[in-house]
Amino acid sequence: MKQTLTATETGFLRNGAEHTIISGALHYFRVQPQQWRDRLRRLVAMGCNTVETYVAWNWHAPSEGRVSFTGPADLGRFLDIAAQEGLDAIVRPGPYICAEWENGGFPGWLLRDRNMRLRCMDERYLKAVDSWFGRLIPIIAQRQACRGGNVVMVQVENEYGSYGDDRAYLQHLRNLLLRLGIEEMLVTSDGPGRGWLSGGTVDGALATINFGSRAREYVTMAETELPGQPLMCMEFWNGWFDHWGEQHTTRSPESAAAELADMLDAGMSVNFYMAHGGSNTQLYAGANHNGTLQPTVTSYDYDAPIAENGALTPKFHAFRQVISRYRELPQLDSELTRLGLAENPKTLPAQELPLGPAVPLSSLACWRDREKTYPQVPAFEDIGLERGAYLLRRELELVVHEGEYAPLVLHGLADRALVLIDGKPVADTSGRAGGPVTVPLAGIWDGAPVPRSVLLEVWVESEGRVNFGPHLGSRKGVLGGIWHGYRFLNNVGVSAFPLPDMGEELESQAKNAAFAEAGEGPLPGEPVLASATLHCKDVADAYVDTAGLGRGFLYVNGYLLGRYSDEGPQRTLYLPAPLLHEGDNTLTVLETTRAAGLRLALSERPLLGSEREEGNPGGLG
Repeated sequence: MKQTLTATETGFLRNGAEHTIISGALHYFRVQPQQWRDRLRRLVAMGCNTVETYVAWNWHAPSEGRVSFTGPADLGRFLDIAAQEGLDAIVRPGPYICAEWENGGFPGWLLRDRNMRLRCMDERYLKAVDSWFGRLIPIIAQRQACRGGNVVMVQVENEYGSYGDDRAYLQHLRNLLLRLGIEEMLVTSDGPGRGWLSGGTVDGALATINFGSRAREYVTMAETELPGQPLMCMEFWNGWFDHWGEQHTTRSPESAAAELADMLDAGMSVNFYMAHGGSNTQLYAGANHNGTLQPTVTSYDYDAPIAENGALTPKFHAFRQVISRYRELPQLDSELTRLGLAENPKTLPAQELPLGPAVPLSSLACWRDREKTYPQVPAFEDIGLERGAYLLRRELELVVHEGEYAPLVLHGLADRALVLIDGKPVADTSGRAGGPVTVPLAGIWDGAPVPRSVLLEVWVESEGRVNFGPHLGSRKGVLGGIWHGYRFLNNVGVSAFPLPDMGEELESQAKNAAFAEAGEGPLPGEPVLASATLHCKDVADAYVDTAGLGRGFLYVNGYLLGRYSDEGPQRTLYLPAPLLHEGDNTLTVLETTRAAGLRLALSERPLLGSEREEGNPGGLG
């Protein structure tokens, strides 16, 4: 069959006619499926003729041997809706996607084999990829434009020139896509220069480049490094993402629109990254690593032209104005009416959501009833834990050294740990900076230290697996073990908390549990559960204000909406209307730092933090 798109020296032809691709990135796995059509229509309203999406392997394969393409993982339905709305589709199946997504899309269970090497010609890795693509690619292939669908491009790997130079690996993926039925145009995407293109391109796939600014400079570069082919920016970084503990990043509409105009003036096709960002629910936010771990926030608003709740931002209007110079577009008001869209979707009003009593997590059955003993402290991956936390527990005789209790040393802690002795929190510590984490025990009891037996408990949370760079594929947990005095601790009890799967259980226990018989509340700093009721007469989107909380996790009717943190910059969590229903809705907080004085509310608008201008973001996507 004939490809829909043809590459010429001066640009693309679509079925023989000159064609400029104006595409918007929209990830189906970051949007509730009930909202897919609405968000796709907003791309149409902006002037896009194409939608682009990654495919997140771990979204479809939550455990080894289990693959799903239904419900929120129904990629075929998403592509079909896009086709119904008149949009071509670019699909980027990876298997690596970056995307500030947990582990760059790789399932955590893939890391169980410590000898496996990712993104190269490792036979064990290729066996897993071949099996996954055998399930995935036919869904894409049957929806190619040459077969009556809308898929016009499929990408080989992703930004491989920023990771490796295994040419045979790229050829393997290219051949695999062809063997599984891909007939439309194959492409690669890499950074805008020879240093990236030399490692990431492969024969038989059109090379595209990624950047956020200096478009004129990169057009000239592409004409030199990629002669005789159409120019395309596969990722135009018109906004950026945020990390916990850092500032909220924005990009002015005027700056981004000027770069877009330069691209289109030069005849370059473009894919907005992102057109609509969505949310990293269920702890799928990834992390970067630049000397220290940089966990990505729950919101993936990205300062995109279409906001996290679908609102049309000033950047949307600036982009539409530029696009209208190259494509004939109807008046926006009439287009929104035709598409049945509101420029600003309805939001529930601001209100307080009184929380019930805070119940210590340690008082609930889930704190104890799932424990298994391991000879050494395992990684998350060793026990099949994808995302969430685990609790390490064992009896310990404290060592006295030089007149003090010897400290605990956590080796290989990548994320965050809460250390409890006899149920009392003694340290809330982070391993983001790398290196051993020391927990002093001196002075936790009055009087001269003497050998004593205590119950040691260590609650360890994953803050997201690294999604880009040399730390890709890092494991989670206390990877090097716990040292005390003169030795490692062995035979440790481990309780797994797969938090995305525990919503209904935690909600039920939070509602039904009572305080201890003594009537005392939780200890300062220990993990607690608390619930609030949101009554909805008319269901609409909402923003949950978490400024009155510390750090933890928020569930809505059993669905893990995401992580919150008083580190900022994000202060509200976007709550999509499809997660609510008429009548009473339950919001459950798993708070891990602030046991008392908790407050929950709704805000009328998103509060994503203080803003800073980012004129030239670069390197990821």
